[in-house]
Amino acid sequence: MKPRITPQTQTQTRKELRQTLLTARRALTAEQVAAWSQRLVEHLLRVFPQPPGKRIAFYSPIQNEPDARPAAAFWREQGATTLLPVVVAPRAPLIFRPWTPETPLVPDRYGIPTPSEGAEIIPDVIIMALNAFDAAGYRLGYGGGFFDRTLAALQPRPLVLGVGFEIGRVKNIQPEAHDQAVDWIFTEEGGWKSGRNQGQE
Repeated sequence: MKPRITPQTQTQTRKELRQTLLTARRALTAEQVAAWSQRLVEHLLRVFPQPPGKRIAFYSPIQNEPDARPAAAFWREQGATTLLPVVVAPRAPLIFRPWTPETPLVPDRYGIPTPSEGAEIIPDVIIMALNAFDAAGYRLGYGGGFFDRTLAALQPRPLVLGVGFEIGRVKNIQPEAHDQAVDWIFTEEGGWKSGRNQGQE
């Protein structure tokens, strides 16, 4: 008889999975992260050689996350407005402010560089780091729920491009009711549409 899965055991399982995969990613060398990030960006730009939207939000990579900034910079050169997320409160949706190479950045409460000022702009596209992910497009972040709350609040919902390394791929994230799936998954091995329309491009 299989043990009954309760919300408590599901939460604990996800917490342990998050920690296991974070530990594995932190153990990567700088050379591995750079090489895999470069391949990931190549796949991003192969699928989206033109900006996938007018306003594109990206992120400052931490803890050996994939570095997708070259893709955002390329799309910016083609006329897109690039944005960075800003945490305004622990349990509030993120806001997004414009970024250019001249934008002053300050560490937020988590030590992540963010714009200290600027207009609040709703993105058309969000590039999102994936700590763990499954083929349906569900992901694990760091447990704060910021992006799930943000995606639930944004209308219309942006196109979400999830970026991660293959070491973060799992069979099933066991999504909870509040979890928001990404639309695309990109790794060093390629790009896939998530969910029912999944397939490598």
